[in-house]
Amino acid sequence: MGDPAGFLKHTVRETPSRRPVMLRLKDWKEVYEEFSHDTLQVQASRCMDCGIPFCHNGCPLGNLIPEWNDLVFRNRWREAIERLHATNNFPEFTGRLCPAPCEASCVLGINQDAVTIKQVEVEIIDNAFAEGWVVPLPPETLTGKKVAVVGSGPAGLAAAQQLTRAGHQVTVFERADRIGGLLRYGIPEFKMEKRHIDRRLEQMEAEGTEFRAGVNVGVDVTVEQLQEDFDAVLLSGGATAWRDLPIPGRELNGIHQAMEFLPWANRVQQGDPVLGEDGEPPITAKGKKVVIIGGGDTGADCLGTSHRQGAASVHQFEIMPRPPEERADSTPWPTYPLMFRVSSAHEEGGERVFSVNTEAFLGDESGNVRALKVHEVEMVDGKFQKVEGSDFELEADIVFLAMGFVGPQREGLLTDLGVELNARGNVSRGDDFQSTVPGVFVAGDMGRGQSLIVWAIAEGRAAAAAVDAFLVGETALPAPITPTAAPQR
Repeated sequence: MGDPAGFLKHTVRETPSRRPVMLRLKDWKEVYEEFSHDTLQVQASRCMDCGIPFCHNGCPLGNLIPEWNDLVFRNRWREAIERLHATNNFPEFTGRLCPAPCEASCVLGINQDAVTIKQVEVEIIDNAFAEGWVVPLPPETLTGKKVAVVGSGPAGLAAAQQLTRAGHQVTVFERADRIGGLLRYGIPEFKMEKRHIDRRLEQMEAEGTEFRAGVNVGVDVTVEQLQEDFDAVLLSGGATAWRDLPIPGRELNGIHQAMEFLPWANRVQQGDPVLGEDGEPPITAKGKKVVIIGGGDTGADCLGTSHRQGAASVHQFEIMPRPPEERADSTPWPTYPLMFRVSSAHEEGGERVFSVNTEAFLGDESGNVRALKVHEVEMVDGKFQKVEGSDFELEADIVFLAMGFVGPQREGLLTDLGVELNARGNVSRGDDFQSTVPGVFVAGDMGRGQSLIVWAIAEGRAAAAAVDAFLVGETALPAPITPTAAPQR
């Protein structure tokens, strides 16, 4: 503990400022300003190095948070990245995208603002890349075993890196044309610039991991070929089956799933030739009245993207009531708090509408959506009930559905492999992350269901340990979680 009185001297939590709204809406760069190391070290000194660090309970990776807080405070940055990388393959992803359940569990958060754990994390890794400390770590010996990882999101990439470093020959298959999964095409550039993915992939390729993008396993490569060519298969294709809204008018033009909309904006930023004669991608919010159905992070991603494309107006619907300004009594410390949050996209504009339900889409004579028929709801005996007399219509030129995902895509790979699914529609697996088909393992949202990036990486690391043990009879790889582990509630 670098400064035993740090949390008493520095009671104010400081995080980076966001760039001015009018400035950042002119580009797609990340929204935060630079943060000085001096200020960061002061923030790191607020960590109390608790006897029982509850931040560990909030983080499924088991990040050694008090240790690297102390090392940053002492200006020992190289040791800090070594401690951080010991538990997290990709802190540049989690430091930007994770909602930081570790901070919700911070003991200091009981009576002060929590330590800025997430900011310390991302500064450690960004500094390490800048200093040239993030280098390939190829295995010293090879096992001769071959592993196929199907899906290149955070779970698949974490598993691939762990297994490559354990000496196995790993090939990552991705049906999209670039590696990265949801990180690549689902996360807007203003939340995480894709250069962060690319530089990490360079490290992994130098370590020996092979990437095969544009290959749809089950179509371009049969499951029989896969099982014949590889000693083990790890499924990490995510929960890509989106939740729909089957109400009257759903067939109208102009109603899109969020994941039909967001990838186009990312492709523009990648420089792909997807712009039409009007200079816009195939699905765009420019000049349109936008309605987003879904109040979560994906909805906010649609919101920020719509702002940058020049939407005329944006409304974001949420069926749940507006959360309280402070931590709700239903989510006491150290659980992740239910409370009202304002993301960078919300700060940029748009109107958030709570406690509403869409009962129909209304169209014009050309078959295009023109409005939504909506009513307010209230919770009665655990169920939503319509508030009588609250009906209204809201004009819309385009609608984005951002209501989450219901599980993995079943057709093709999963049905061809013959893996069993559980009651929630996810791939069933045992305590060793192995599916009902011997030698076929499952990691990430495909087995867990829709979850956070930090859980995906933890799953990838733990599943890699199970695959390693399956192939060689033992493993020295860490397994931070079990398949049934759950966030603290």
